[in-house]
Amino acid sequence: MYEEYADFALKFLKKKNVQYGEVRLEEHEEEGLILKNGVLEVSGFDHSAGIGIRFLLNNSLGFISINRFDKDSIKNNITKAIKLVRKGNKLSERVRLSEELIHKKEYKAHQKIKFKNVNLKDKIRLLQETDSNVKKAIGRYFSLSSDVARKYFLTTEGGRIVSEVPRANFTYFLTLNLNGKSAQKYWQFCNSGGYEHVKKWNLPKLILGEYKAIEKNLKYAKKPPKDNIDVVVGPEVTGIMVHESVGHPFEADRIFGREAAQAGESFIHKEMIGNVLGNEIVNVVDDPTLENSAGYYLYDDEGVKARRRFLIKNGKINEFLHNRETAAEMNIKSNGAARAEDFDKEAIVRMANTFLLPGDYSEEELIEDIKLGVYIRDFTEWNIDDKRFQQKYVGSDAYLVKNGEIKSPVLKPVLELTTPKLWKSIDAVGKNLEYHTGTCGKGEPMQGVPAFLGGPSIRIRNVKLG
Repeated sequence: MYEEYADFALKFLKKKNVQYGEVRLEEHEEEGLILKNGVLEVSGFDHSAGIGIRFLLNNSLGFISINRFDKDSIKNNITKAIKLVRKGNKLSERVRLSEELIHKKEYKAHQKIKFKNVNLKDKIRLLQETDSNVKKAIGRYFSLSSDVARKYFLTTEGGRIVSEVPRANFTYFLTLNLNGKSAQKYWQFCNSGGYEHVKKWNLPKLILGEYKAIEKNLKYAKKPPKDNIDVVVGPEVTGIMVHESVGHPFEADRIFGREAAQAGESFIHKEMIGNVLGNEIVNVVDDPTLENSAGYYLYDDEGVKARRRFLIKNGKINEFLHNRETAAEMNIKSNGAARAEDFDKEAIVRMANTFLLPGDYSEEELIEDIKLGVYIRDFTEWNIDDKRFQQKYVGSDAYLVKNGEIKSPVLKPVLELTTPKLWKSIDAVGKNLEYHTGTCGKGEPMQGVPAFLGGPSIRIRNVKLG
């Protein structure tokens, strides 16, 4: 790490008498492998480092990033940025930051098996074995990578957070063509920690299972019923529903309209705290502190201590996701939801690990109470409008349910409904909580950050499938 340059940048900010200043030094050690249709296309190692500097001057925000570790360059860039902020002060939006506790902490996510200690040939062999099980697929894409992220964060208020979070990542695309019909499955896995998580995923078995599910659907699936029916969706589908229709519209910067031109708006308004959005059995949280999670952190990128955020509590809107700026607008404390993809991006309001809390039912119990319905284990695509209100989810591995029993496969059932309709139509929540992974995109320039999207199986009553 280049701590001396971060220390220097902070001292220089103080000399410039800014109202507030922060310095975020980031260093990433990355490794990646891509196997495409059995051919190793990419194998690489990368090391990157840089500093993001944000400051408040006359209630206007400035941000710059530097990857040249030279003190004169740091001074010149900060000086130029301060001049630009002063010039644009009359046109700039006035910004306040919430008053927060000052923390000085160090933490890390430990690797039981360090990435660098695993032979590259063993990693390649794992992807090749995974590929060999599904060679009949016309499209096979597998990416295995790791990222060890180290951060050194300082503020003019006296904050100091040092962290190290390694992550293991796996992404796959499978494309099958059978009897004139085709289907594709894309998904990803991510955990904070070491190579031990790659071993737990058991990729050859996992991918073979996905292949067989797609193949079975293409061979035997029939159109779904057209009547109003009941639907049970598995944890993977619940996770994407939670992420897209609760997590994103509960981001306070969207609520205030600041993401409108980039990632969209929200149908939620700040006055809606306490409003009913779903059945009273619906409880949605976002929790960065989950050990080994994709979105793991203990302090956010503004130095605020992370905690579990209760977005929906007993069906009611309970709190939004905040950074220090949006929290100040509502005269509350930040709940530690500021994240940046890398040193050259400003920290903005983001999800970490968003999921529906489990209920009391087994998945079998959810299904056995249905006379006519569909069970959707996973999905192949989804869509949602800019305000996160109208949405649809297209099932992949799905089955007809009659008199409480799973019958024949169903071809691409489409669940299309509004956010309130979705969460108010749930009458039972399973106890089979699972965490799945997504790369959450947002911002301008676009930032993709790892996140868990999860929940248990749920039962949705009286809906019509497309």
